[in-house]
Amino acid sequence: MNKTERQLAITLELQRRKMLRAEDLAAQLETSVRTIYRDIQALSEAGVPIMGAPGHGYSLMEGYFLPPVSFTAEEAVSLLMGADFIEQRLDTEYAMQAKSAQRKIEAILPEAVRNESRRVRETMRLLHTVEPLTRARVKTYLNQIRNAILEKRKISFMYLKKMAGSDGNRYNMREVSPYGLSLVQENWVLIARCDLRQDIRHFRLSRMTELSELEDHFTLPPDFDLNSYRPPDDRNEQVLIRAKPEIADKIMEALHFYMDAFEERGDGVIFHFRVRYPEEILHYLLGWGGDIEVLEPESLRFRMQEVAKNILKHY
Repeated sequence: MNKTERQLAITLELQRRKMLRAEDLAAQLETSVRTIYRDIQALSEAGVPIMGAPGHGYSLMEGYFLPPVSFTAEEAVSLLMGADFIEQRLDTEYAMQAKSAQRKIEAILPEAVRNESRRVRETMRLLHTVEPLTRARVKTYLNQIRNAILEKRKISFMYLKKMAGSDGNRYNMREVSPYGLSLVQENWVLIARCDLRQDIRHFRLSRMTELSELEDHFTLPPDFDLNSYRPPDDRNEQVLIRAKPEIADKIMEALHFYMDAFEERGDGVIFHFRVRYPEEILHYLLGWGGDIEVLEPESLRFRMQEVAKNILKHY
């Protein structure tokens, strides 16, 4: 942090906290108390109305606001919760910047608006459901991949596939040109052109290991735009199940992405799904046990029987 940034930070902290000791400012800004004294003197000479109270610390003259920006309580909540979101979901570097932005926003709010926005924020909470160890690795990878995208450098990683290949192996090495990142249902997904598949593919960061940045550069296709990009829909397999009416809402919530239609009948609710391959939703169906029955395809009915028999062996 250079001198100008430090003096601005001091002004913002005094505006936000009302009264601060030089020792507290020094600890927060990771500098010496002597440097804080010099900065306070420079700010005063520049016209910033800082007052000192022996034994208490420094404060800004009442009514002094910097910069002259006005937010409503609702606008403040939107910005501050946005900073909370970034701090939780992005990598460490952006988390630090989000915290810094949050302090600056709070500093320029009039006290009444700051108190109201704090009251509103206390009624809402952002939850992150990803397992902690995975989250730490994903945040590290997020930072590396973000830098690779900006520098247009290829990356490589070991990737855990959903299904094992013909050799029984679920891991394989990928080299890709990273085009962009997307947060989908609490999971960070990399959109990249895969050298192995010679096409655009999606990779969940939580399934990556051994990530490294390569020396090779790539050129982003001129017609690729992440904001307008839509992946091709390759869900071509049909699955039909019959469910008890009392769990229909749970099925709709869990499998809304795959659902084509549903119809209520006298013998239950019939759900029509489109999937990439039938076993893609197998673990959901097993979780509903005897409350559902697979009608089609026959291969999925057989797979459900097979798993049920294996479970029965343990009991």
